[in-house]
Amino acid sequence: MAILIFFLAHWYLSLFSQTFFLHRYAAHQMFTMSKGWEKFFYVFTFITQGSSFLSPKAYGIMHRLHHAYADTEKDPHSPSYSDNLFHMMWKTKNYYNDILNDKANIEPKFKKGVPNWMFMERLGDKWTVRVAWGVLYTLFYIYFATNAWEYLLLPIHYLMGPVHGVIINWFAHKYGYTNFKVNDTAKNLLPFDFLMMGESYHNNHHKLGGRANFGIKWHEFDPTYPIILLLNKLHIIKLKLNNDLNYM
Repeated sequence: MAILIFFLAHWYLSLFSQTFFLHRYAAHQMFTMSKGWEKFFYVFTFITQGSSFLSPKAYGIMHRLHHAYADTEKDPHSPSYSDNLFHMMWKTKNYYNDILNDKANIEPKFKKGVPNWMFMERLGDKWTVRVAWGVLYTLFYIYFATNAWEYLLLPIHYLMGPVHGVIINWFAHKYGYTNFKVNDTAKNLLPFDFLMMGESYHNNHHKLGGRANFGIKWHEFDPTYPIILLLNKLHIIKLKLNNDLNYM
């Protein structure tokens, strides 16, 4: 039971950091927050993503490029230009590292307003730190695991961020349904998104890229959106105007 609780907590906390802070804030700036709260969520993301910490700076820029060049040769992660998901993941990793280390030739418009706390960016990307997180996960399993099969979950802990990314960037461009006609292959992967906290409504998001609520139809519940509304009400963030509109 302890292993299952730990796995689910890591899955959803890491996913919340990715969808709330990296995606909706760093990449799309759907809401604003003070520099103090920005640093808080940097640390929160570092803790919840652990060994697979993703740079808000690099993620934000890369995701903007994905929207601008979706399913073209300039897309950092399109299934249309990879033979399998592992090739796409490797390509994405290389693109991500080039952005992170300022080796990619990126137009200034894609960098505008992206958060960049250099201390945390460098700390989260150190291999010694990533390995240390992995050791902690492993020690937890050694202490609490009661069945050998539970250890099969460990690689997902090590690569939690990329696992979340590939579920959407690969599968939500291949399988699912569409509410809108868009100029790419983005689809809604799940009619009720219990797994990805709203991220699987990918077709909706590609059509309405600035909308904080990824769900559109009555059955498309975005679990992250009520949290955004709560944080907005508590004045931790400030939602931009018209981000709470409903459609269809």
